[in-house]
Amino acid sequence: MSLAAAALQLGTESAFGVLARAGELERGGRDVVHLEIGQPDFPTPAHISEAAFASIRAGETGYCPSPGIPDLREAAAEELARTRGVPIFAGRVIVANGAKPFLFFGVLATCEPGDEVIYPDPGFPIYESAIRFAGATPVPLVLREEADFAFSVDELAARLSPRTKLVIVNSPQNPTGGVLARSTLAEAADVLRDSEAWVLSDEVYWRLLYDGEFASIAAEPGMLERTIVLDSFSKTYAMTGWRCGYAAVPEPLVEPLTRFLVNSTSCVPPFVQRGGIAALTGPQDAVEVMRAEFHARRDLVVAGLNALPGVSCRMPHGAFYAFPNVEAVPLAADALADGLLEEAGVALLTGTAFGAAGENHLRVSYAASRERLAEGLERTGAFLSALA
Repeated sequence: MSLAAAALQLGTESAFGVLARAGELERGGRDVVHLEIGQPDFPTPAHISEAAFASIRAGETGYCPSPGIPDLREAAAEELARTRGVPIFAGRVIVANGAKPFLFFGVLATCEPGDEVIYPDPGFPIYESAIRFAGATPVPLVLREEADFAFSVDELAARLSPRTKLVIVNSPQNPTGGVLARSTLAEAADVLRDSEAWVLSDEVYWRLLYDGEFASIAAEPGMLERTIVLDSFSKTYAMTGWRCGYAAVPEPLVEPLTRFLVNSTSCVPPFVQRGGIAALTGPQDAVEVMRAEFHARRDLVVAGLNALPGVSCRMPHGAFYAFPNVEAVPLAADALADGLLEEAGVALLTGTAFGAAGENHLRVSYAASRERLAEGLERTGAFLSALA
């Protein structure tokens, strides 16, 4: 018996592999500092959970419309319109089991073998995985460290071709924490308007911004009609396990994306969606508390990393990741990440897990307490000192 060739095209997220290995070490009695997984260490705000409990008690445990219950689609449309500054209507909002279905199905709905997709490198690994699964050609657009991990608009223009069907933009970024300036997005929009490419704008970290202001490429003239604007409850509201995301999509993509949901998950559980409504329409105090704490953790981690021998780290402006450069360390980044886990009990990721342009970098998630972050920095410092 053999496997389908298409199944072998799928990539994965190394964070889950590192998390599994860390778990093995912990079961063997080791203490591990977890800096690998992008998961807030805060509880879901109570009013969100209570809304879901109330929904279950009311018997909302059956099927519901595949693109989402009307109340959540309306609430998400209002939130997207208010925060992105563009008119978005509920009929163009779809709800899915997290953000990933939009990445995967967005590629499948727009691309065929022979098409090309431009995506950020380093970038979330599921981008390239979905592109390859669809049989399309991944075309990396390098995020330059010297430009605070922005891309060059000239390089974007050079990569566009008649075969380009989709361009993926991510800001704030995973894994770098970089944030694209409004001027960069405006220049990119000027280039993209002359193409036939759809755009997928991954904006799931937009509320976790520490410097400057958030900008969406969908707000640029003429871009909303070709852009999938992707958001999620996972990071902003500490709801990673709830698996609920939403997107505003161009009218021609509403029906195809809904069909993918019908054929895969049927629907997001209605009680989960009730929690989503409470998240969007209820008090936002908990979000600001989390954002302020991540801000403090960012400052602690970046200062700590820059104090380590052979390490330099630019200040990330959003999300909860740092992307330190370890080129001056006398050990390749992949081996360094392995050594830190196996010998020092510090779980983090190598930059190449996010693309070739991540070479000589590590990704550090500061979605852990300040005490654990300090412990991880201390262990890393001791490991690096031993190398010297």
